[in-house]
Amino acid sequence: MNKINEHRFADLYEIASGISSTPEQAGHGFPFASFNTVFNNYFLPETLPDLMDTSSQERVKYSIKKGDVLLTRTSETFDELAMSCVALKDYPDATFSGFVKRLRPKAEAEGVVDEKYLGFYLRGYLFRRTITNHSILTLRASFNEDIFSFLKLFLPEYSQQTKIGDFLYLLERKISLNNAINAELESVARTLYDYWFTQFDFPDENGKPYKSSGGAMEYSKELKREIPKGWKVAPLPKNALCEQISSGVDEFEEEKIYLSTSEVNGMEITDHTITVDYATRPARANMQPTMNSVWFAKMKDTLKHLLVSDGADVLVSDYLLSTGFGGLKCTEDSIYYVWNYLNAGYFESKKNQIATGATQQAINDTDLKEFFIIVPASDVLKKFNTAVAPYYRLICQNRFQSKDLTELRDFLLPLLMNGQVHIKASL
Repeated sequence: MNKINEHRFADLYEIASGISSTPEQAGHGFPFASFNTVFNNYFLPETLPDLMDTSSQERVKYSIKKGDVLLTRTSETFDELAMSCVALKDYPDATFSGFVKRLRPKAEAEGVVDEKYLGFYLRGYLFRRTITNHSILTLRASFNEDIFSFLKLFLPEYSQQTKIGDFLYLLERKISLNNAINAELESVARTLYDYWFTQFDFPDENGKPYKSSGGAMEYSKELKREIPKGWKVAPLPKNALCEQISSGVDEFEEEKIYLSTSEVNGMEITDHTITVDYATRPARANMQPTMNSVWFAKMKDTLKHLLVSDGADVLVSDYLLSTGFGGLKCTEDSIYYVWNYLNAGYFESKKNQIATGATQQAINDTDLKEFFIIVPASDVLKKFNTAVAPYYRLICQNRFQSKDLTELRDFLLPLLMNGQVHIKASL
């Protein structure tokens, strides 16, 4: 077993609040660490995704330096409170949100706390439980100086921290790399979709861009715009491209993984832990993924999409979905076209416009007749699907590899930290 040393957090770090910005400052200026950036990352990204117009005095006072720990300060739930994000480098001119606290290492932390280790430790069960036990939820939970003053860190020797931190960081970097590759591949496929099916500059029979080269167009009364001559427009529930999937699942033995909409964020599955059997499954666990299908959350202002295509056989064999999802069964030649239609902006915008409900606004199955989709010429559709299929196979491969790495990381995390598993010195 590793020797574990007890430390007062406040002896090693000093706490500071973030910048109280105005709406006019947002979206331009200098790098900025928002609540969402901190919440969604173990470590600050190489480049911060947000901007904030700040003065030179603010950039000094609210700076971010190597070794700083940012914690989410306030939340409507304990699960979002004091989520940590560690800076592994200096961020010149960057500032951080007023919804975040900054913990800056004192001189006493040198040689005592490894930054990478701390990034995982603070998201581990022990620290998260401590935060929950010492927080009070009124209208909102809040992490403050009083809580910070009596928090303790239980850390192994520095050399052991370094080994553990470096090992777990390698896993985290591979997961992050997979995500970055997938984002680029999605972007390439989305650009091609836009070029072919929004601008209508798919290659014509001479290999030239159709619309720009004078290709014949005709007016669509449903879309109130011109589309290539001979192409059709059809309601979404049933057409030559796809048809709506009804609720109901086939009887199965043993257990399957149940995904509610809360277990999906954007296009990523974030949790795979809830299992159910056929007889006692929740009533909402009643949607069955099928090969070549796309799925979307019905609730307003909720972007949660799932793609079940080549390489995602496990979703068909091992998963059930909540009735909070709607599904479309596609053909082999239309699956990636429909997927990009779902993610192009029109679908979510229309969904938000027509969603109804007293407490939770959402669309229902009959609402899909209000959505229209362009049905391209079959040869153009097939060429598009053939072109982007390799991208989506790699995306799927990367997603499931990241899932396995995440499960390995989460399994090893407590074992490494309590000394039940050791890292060899060569690592």
